[in-house]
Amino acid sequence: LSLADYGHPLAPTCGIHQTLDPRSNTPMQFDHPFSVPKPIDEVWQTVTNLEKVIPCVPDATVVEASGPKSAKAQIKIRLGSMSMQYTGPAEIVEQDDGSHHAVMTAKAQEAGGQGNADARVEVSLSGSGNETKGTLKSTINVTGKAAQMGEGTIEGVTDTLIKGFAANLAKT
Repeated sequence: LSLADYGHPLAPTCGIHQTLDPRSNTPMQFDHPFSVPKPIDEVWQTVTNLEKVIPCVPDATVVEASGPKSAKAQIKIRLGSMSMQYTGPAEIVEQDDGSHHAVMTAKAQEAGGQGNADARVEVSLSGSGNETKGTLKSTINVTGKAAQMGEGTIEGVTDTLIKGFAANLAKT
C-alpha cells in the first residue's frame, strides 16, 4: 500500500499500474505526464540525444558517450534514508521522428552493492507553438536494497525525478 491508497495529500501525482513485490521482483509501471515551454522540435532534439537528455535527470551524468543514441550513465538516488549510486549503459532502441515517439533502455548496477535497476522508458511528445506536452511510460525493475524500500518510496522518488527532469529540460 502507498500514500495514494489512503488518499493522502502528499501522494505522488504519477500513475502506477503495477506494484513491486520484493519477493517476486515484479516490475513497476508508471505514466508521467510533463510539459515544457519550448517548441516540440527543440525538445525532440534534446530527448533523442542521450548526451543532452541524461544530464536533465537530477543527479545523473554521462560517464562515457558512444554517440547520441548510446552512453554509459551514472545516477545517484536517495530512497528514504539510503543513498545509492547506479552506473550502466543507456540507449535509444526505437525512434520515430514523425510521431515524436522513442524508447530508451537502461541497465544499471548499484555501486558497492548487490542491486540492479533496469528501465524501459517510452517518450511521446505532442505540441503546438512554444508548448510541448510529453508522456513518459516507464517500466522499472529493481533488486537489492532499493526493492526492499517498497513501492511508495520508489514511486515518490520517480515522481520527483520526472518533475526535475521536466524543469531541467525546459532550461536546455
